[in-house]
Amino acid sequence: MPLRGRFAVCPALMAALPACGSPGRPLARAGTPAGGLRRRQEGLPNQAGPPGAFTQPSGRVEIPPGAEVIEFYSGELKLHAFVTPKPDDAQKRPAVLFLDGGFAFGEEDWEMAKPYRDAGYVTMMPLLRGENGQQDTYTMFYDEVDDVLSAGEALANLPYVDAGHLFVAGHSAGGTLTLLAALTSKRFRAAASFSGSPDQVAFGKSQPGLVPFDQGDIREYRLRSPIAYANSFKCPARLFYGDSEWVFRGSSRKTAMLAKQTGLDVESVEVPGDHFSSVPSAMLQSIELFRSNSR
Repeated sequence: MPLRGRFAVCPALMAALPACGSPGRPLARAGTPAGGLRRRQEGLPNQAGPPGAFTQPSGRVEIPPGAEVIEFYSGELKLHAFVTPKPDDAQKRPAVLFLDGGFAFGEEDWEMAKPYRDAGYVTMMPLLRGENGQQDTYTMFYDEVDDVLSAGEALANLPYVDAGHLFVAGHSAGGTLTLLAALTSKRFRAAASFSGSPDQVAFGKSQPGLVPFDQGDIREYRLRSPIAYANSFKCPARLFYGDSEWVFRGSSRKTAMLAKQTGLDVESVEVPGDHFSSVPSAMLQSIELFRSNSR
């Protein structure tokens, strides 16, 4: 069955993202009976809607060097992931679920996560629904969250992974999904988002071609916006962004501020660089975060 999670609505965000329902009401994940009920209560269609103009790349993906491919299920969907092979010894290792950017996997994504492998973490990179010819369609940070959580369970069940020491990280679109996963599940000990988007209103305005739903319906944006549920982080989280990425600065800081007001270990961290050049130094900081939450 699809996984589900619950968010608590952050009342301070009611002005920034107009409300759809009562503040403090739990939000069920899409793809579950409760998720469908929630959408009906909000007056939304049962599904996120047909895909828009954006079409994800569907070409064949080569297995990157130093990886093997595994299958996992998200509900009834059979999806695939690349993962560090089983080591020669019998020791269980901590693991990082790393989520790619660009709404599709490229070999450069596997290379981006190399510092985690070098630091001794088993690394898994899932291909989510609609990516690279996978089953089903893109919904922009909605049903994909179920895929992320299912991938996390698959990673936890690998015989050479220490299921009690799982972490989640991601870049760009993967950074946004990282935040949503950290809001949804207690599976992860810490989360690191690199240039993720906490506010989908701003994201949708800047890239309307990526929006697969009614762009006039604020409720659809809110269901996908981590900033609207900032008081629901279930693990320590860091929102990294480059010092040239002004588009993420305000929403990342606001998300962290709202989370900290409720006593959560959430910080926004500005690092030198742009959308890509900021990642290496931020990733090294994330490794320190993961290590500090491994004790």
